Amino acid sequence: MTSEVTYGRDVRVLMAGGGTGGHIYPAIAIADAIRELRPEARIAFAGSRNRMEWEAVPRAGYPIHEVSVQGLNRSFSVANLRLPIVLVRGFLQARGLVKGTGAQVVVGTGGYVALPVLFAARSLGTAILIQEQNAYLGLTNRIASRFADRVHVAFTEAAEALRGIPCQVSGNPVRGELKKVSASSRQEARVRLGLADMRRVLFVFGGSLGSTALNEAMLRALPSLLDDPGLGIVWQTGPSRHEDVMAELEAKTWWSAGAAPGRRIQVAAYVEDMATAYAAADLVVARSGALTCSELLVTGRPSLLVPSPNVTADHQEKNARSMERLGASEVLPESALGESFTGSILHVLGNQAVLDAMSTAALSAARPRAAETIARDVVSMAEGEA
Repeated sequence: MTSEVTYGRDVRVLMAGGGTGGHIYPAIAIADAIRELRPEARIAFAGSRNRMEWEAVPRAGYPIHEVSVQGLNRSFSVANLRLPIVLVRGFLQARGLVKGTGAQVVVGTGGYVALPVLFAARSLGTAILIQEQNAYLGLTNRIASRFADRVHVAFTEAAEALRGIPCQVSGNPVRGELKKVSASSRQEARVRLGLADMRRVLFVFGGSLGSTALNEAMLRALPSLLDDPGLGIVWQTGPSRHEDVMAELEAKTWWSAGAAPGRRIQVAAYVEDMATAYAAADLVVARSGALTCSELLVTGRPSLLVPSPNVTADHQEKNARSMERLGASEVLPESALGESFTGSILHVLGNQAVLDAMSTAALSAARPRAAETIARDVVSMAEGEA
């Protein structure tokens, strides 16, 4: 990222996005890039107290303010009766927050918490920029795209779906350390993970919250995968599923009988150092959330994507197919996990030409400067240059 800084008037930005890592981490990456451009910038976040942004944002060094929010239950629910009251309260909180921070620009990265903040910004005449991570626009950004001053998207499919609304395909902002991942960092990463002697390394994860389907598929596949003594595995189970997975593993005679399998498998509830995990991996098996897809592109990691069928508008399927069209990934439907999971992994891991082609395609499609591109737009809006 460029270190060139031209000081203008004070820059004040309010970031709004949350619920999952796919909304939170792009917002943090944009905030970091704004700080790179304008070290004196004042940046605050709006978020929900009971979602992961409440811990992730302060950990990144930014203040966060609560805005009341409630998701819409798409089937009938008594909870939906409270929704109008919660929305009004959230809107009033958001107006107070936009005023109180003196924000010149509000940046929305999706999630329920962003919508009242964007409506509040609109009502106060504050400039709005939104960033959409998926190939299919989420509900919040579909609504906000109608009145936002700037729209940035990660996939060309999202731009096409906007039907005439001006937007920029800038990619997804990713954490800075992921841009440093390269083939040359692979062995160092494997040493850190205790997998230095492995010929191949497989990294499996189901997004920041984990995936029951992937965990169950891994439990079934492990005996066959471990037949290869040169294969090391890094497996993120997800915090809420970790105890169940470990209990099942410890009940397996091949797991508890000897130390060899345990030495070759790193099983964690959550992988904090994703850069090291990506750097060590020859192949990544994952869900196809937008942030995961962008991280795979930036790190140049070959992937086998298993889209979740339990997401709005099947957006993970659209993300995965976009990656497949690029040549960066193969796609395995969740319905095929039982019969094809192990075979698909072994087929790709055993074919260096396929791995190399995927890696080349991923790096060719990557947009490592996405955060800086969006940050420059935010700064120009704040300084009245837009």
